[in-house]
Amino acid sequence: MLRTSFVKYVGTQKTILFPHKVKNDAPANRWQGRLSNLALPAPRGSFSLVTSIRRFGAVHAVMSTTTPDLNARLLNQWEKVQANYVPVYVMLPLDVISTENQFEKPEELRKNLKTLKSADVDGVMLDVWWGIVENNGPKMYDWSAYRQLFEIVKEEGLNLQAIMSFHQCGGNIGDNIYIPIPKWVREIGESNPDIYYTNKKGTRNEEYLTLGVDDQPLFFGRTAIQMYRDYMKSFRENMNDLLDAGLLSDIEVGLGPAGEIRYPSYTQSQGWVYPGIGEFQCYDKYLQDDFKVAAAKAGHPEWELPGEDAGDYNDTPESTKFFKTNGTYLTEEGKFFLTWYSNKLIIHADRILDEANQVFLGCKVKLAAKVAGIHWWYFHPSHAAELTAGYYNLTNRDGYRTIARMLSRHNAIFNFTCVEMRNSEHPKEAKSGPEELVQQVLSAGWREGTQVACENALSRYDRIAYNQILKNARPNGINKMGPPKLRVFAMTYLRLSDKLLKENNFSIFKSFVREMHADLDYLPNSDKYFVPIETMARSKPEIPIEEILEATKPEKPYPFDLETDMPVGGDNLFDVLLAWFGKIKSMFT
Repeated sequence: MLRTSFVKYVGTQKTILFPHKVKNDAPANRWQGRLSNLALPAPRGSFSLVTSIRRFGAVHAVMSTTTPDLNARLLNQWEKVQANYVPVYVMLPLDVISTENQFEKPEELRKNLKTLKSADVDGVMLDVWWGIVENNGPKMYDWSAYRQLFEIVKEEGLNLQAIMSFHQCGGNIGDNIYIPIPKWVREIGESNPDIYYTNKKGTRNEEYLTLGVDDQPLFFGRTAIQMYRDYMKSFRENMNDLLDAGLLSDIEVGLGPAGEIRYPSYTQSQGWVYPGIGEFQCYDKYLQDDFKVAAAKAGHPEWELPGEDAGDYNDTPESTKFFKTNGTYLTEEGKFFLTWYSNKLIIHADRILDEANQVFLGCKVKLAAKVAGIHWWYFHPSHAAELTAGYYNLTNRDGYRTIARMLSRHNAIFNFTCVEMRNSEHPKEAKSGPEELVQQVLSAGWREGTQVACENALSRYDRIAYNQILKNARPNGINKMGPPKLRVFAMTYLRLSDKLLKENNFSIFKSFVREMHADLDYLPNSDKYFVPIETMARSKPEIPIEEILEATKPEKPYPFDLETDMPVGGDNLFDVLLAWFGKIKSMFT
């Protein structure tokens, strides 16, 4: 039933109360205690009742023009509520553009986009594969298939997050298709395999070019960074009308394997199995030479890269000399190596983002960069899996705030994964801490003034995972008086699939989107109520690495509520039973 607006007399003062939508005579929904309790005094004189409302009694048709002060107060309050709205994007399938650079199923995609739109999804995310667009030769770009796809996204009224995917698809969790980097680049690698990341045994990883070739003119006279810059420049030139039309909300710049700022330390195609610690990936000749120069400059030419003492992909920390409790990682030599290893990654990302900023200067779009959620061994003193990936994060050293500080100069979004995970879902021996990791990383981003976005790492369709995402998206809940104290900029769901669109799964997903939207109807241009997307300005001056490293001093993360205040509704019994089963199982495994 729908309660209509009415006027209540309090003495001689008229007070307008907001209406509420109540289902099956249940208590009024959660906004009754937030928005409707704000009783606004009506001025004397003529006025019209609110006759059309949104779900929470938010004003759809406001007071007549004879009450301008009240109109302004209603509008301001409504805008404050809207600041709690978190946009939701959905990743498109990895192979929506084929390896032959063909958009093969446009009508099927259009149908699926309409379905997503019916759930009030704000937009979609898409990998724009380097290995597809520039596969035929240096600077031989073919954007035609992506143009077709972008046009359909625009026609269906969705926004777009585009990933500049300079990495290979294939070899990692969730990869169901093989899209290598460009053929002509791989041909260079056949004669010079040191263009790839390499482990201590000499095994090459062809997912992404080693950052050691960032300044090496090995690619028909161009360096790796120049190739990335030229690709993005061509993208802008060919998509400029769509950029001007506001189709793209952000451009996520791929900065490593899986598009993430990291080394390829845990690759399934090389035999890694969860929860292995992974391996360092700095043994190509370019990074070996760089380390030798750095060590000599530090007065220790005898220092070497970690060897067999760092273990293999599937070792545990305690089975290695390097990562065990009080291991080599705590020595001066170990600290020097880990600082060099992580700094190289930050500098690599910073330089490519600076090129991206120059390419997209003047566009009304934001840059973004993605950081991996490496949650296993988080509760071991060495954080071994994080260290091999390039995140120098320990109990007494913050390895993520440094990244956030670097991103802040580009006004770039800090995108983080694994926000759907709970500790109880992982085996006890993995010493996994996704909840604490997410809390630490999001806090690091917020403290540095960067906008933080999030993704789920694995496909999930259950309320428990959705409610965990909701909690992390607004860690302290809704704020009726304006933006929440803490709030992510946007959330991207992994990923569009037939399984997601199954009736029951999609019904739950729609409820999830509604709660991410703070129980509000679809809100176009929602950023203007939180942090408006502005025309891209030039990045701030480069931050010296010494100043970036000042951010390693650890601070307590911001407090997070135990549960979200806007959970996905429905019959949770089955999900609760699953959660308890997971907790019990973890106690005995």
